[in-house]
Amino acid sequence: MIKALHTNKQVYFTYYKRSQCITETGFIQFVDALSNLFIFMDHMQLSELIDVRFV
Repeated sequence: MIKALHTNKQVYFTYYKRSQCITETGFIQFVDALSNLFIFMDHMQLSELIDVRFV
């Protein structure tokens, strides 16, 4: 996640939302580990995140 943030590379995000497993592509814009969230298109709790992979 940190490498994707600093290199501005597109990644696949896999996460839970409304009891569904969703995979999307995007760019990580901001990570706030103290607040347990990161931002790519929307604010998301880190606990919802399952996987992050480079495209």
